[in-house]
Amino acid sequence: MNYVIPDADAYINANCIDIEDWTASDTAKKTRMLNVAGSTLTRAYSKYTIPNAAVYEFANVLAIMYNDMLRMQQQGVSTFGLTGVFNVNFKDGTTSMPYDDMRKKIPQVALDLIGEENGVRLSKQRFGRLIV
Repeated sequence: MNYVIPDADAYINANCIDIEDWTASDTAKKTRMLNVAGSTLTRAYSKYTIPNAAVYEFANVLAIMYNDMLRMQQQGVSTFGLTGVFNVNFKDGTTSMPYDDMRKKIPQVALDLIGEENGVRLSKQRFGRLIV
């Protein structure tokens, strides 16, 4: 599905709190994030109608997760800095491969929007039996 960047911009500007990484992205990166968000949601929830708002919410989360600094953390960088100006230390154990499992990164708000559109309740929490 093709998503319209001005529509995504308008939604994200009006409905999301942390938008700096989205607004700093160029058109090509926004297109990639929208396409990845849309295809991930479609594959993960194939029996449901996916509203554009859910895609926009997820695309904004991807913009935050794949900004320059957090991308270094995901690639295993533990510390970097500019001498006397700027130092960053990442927590241990927070590395992951960039495309580990995109479904794990779907925000609950996107699931809520899909649920509202389809009259169901979706949750990231898994319930099952615990055998002791």
